[in-house]
Amino acid sequence: MKLKIGEHFFSWERPLVMGILNLTPDSFYDGGSHHNIDDVLRHCEKMLTEGADIIDIGAFSSRPGSEIISVDEENRRLLPYLIEIKKRFPDTIISIDTFRKDVAKNAIDNGADIINDISGGLFDKDMLSYIGENHVPYIMMHCGGSIESLHTNHIKENACEIVKEFFEKQIEFLDNYGEQQIILDPGIGFNKSMKSNFELLNNIEDYRVNNLPVLIGISRKSMIYKTLKTTPQEALNGTTVLNTIALMKGADILRVHDVKEAVEAVKLVNELRAKAVG
Repeated sequence: MKLKIGEHFFSWERPLVMGILNLTPDSFYDGGSHHNIDDVLRHCEKMLTEGADIIDIGAFSSRPGSEIISVDEENRRLLPYLIEIKKRFPDTIISIDTFRKDVAKNAIDNGADIINDISGGLFDKDMLSYIGENHVPYIMMHCGGSIESLHTNHIKENACEIVKEFFEKQIEFLDNYGEQQIILDPGIGFNKSMKSNFELLNNIEDYRVNNLPVLIGISRKSMIYKTLKTTPQEALNGTTVLNTIALMKGADILRVHDVKEAVEAVKLVNELRAKAVG
């Protein structure tokens, strides 16, 4: 299925790499790393130089125990940086990581291209209507639960079935507004047991709906560093291993902290597939 984002068309002949830009002081891996506009612009330039197709900007931390900030604070953190990034890199595809309709609208009005909603429309009752009415490219993630219980109500069994049913229900609602631009994200690491996280990684086609593209976001997450008994800072190699598996299983987008390594994984997997066909 082709996807139109801004002036860009994607036919998924190769997977895309989405680079993470956190504007939060308390994200689990790089919280507080980007203190001012110069730091933010340098990090964006680095990711783009390394081959990022999309920059995903988040101003609300979803890590366990993080503060639930107000809409005003999320806008205050986000909008000045978004405006400057679009000025410096006008052709860059920008995704905004938010579950709030008002933040989403402000971001789209100021040049963002995609809304990346960790709740898949559950946390803000107006989000799906806004997305549907305006045909905004939308990343629909499954998390289950509420914003207060993102990491406590673990799905232990039948994860693929539960995630697929959720996608089907939310897509049915959006279909009332006509054709949409939807990307699916199973929400690995959000309200899933370790077993369910690996099940979702291993069985991407089991919850793909309507042949829509699937995003996998496992960068430096606990399923890696807890399995290896290390830390997020030591989880780059494990991330690359699992990203490679995700690509082999059918992932269309990798959401990552480390762009260079993900781009290399995409190139190698594409080469492997080309040689297998040839």
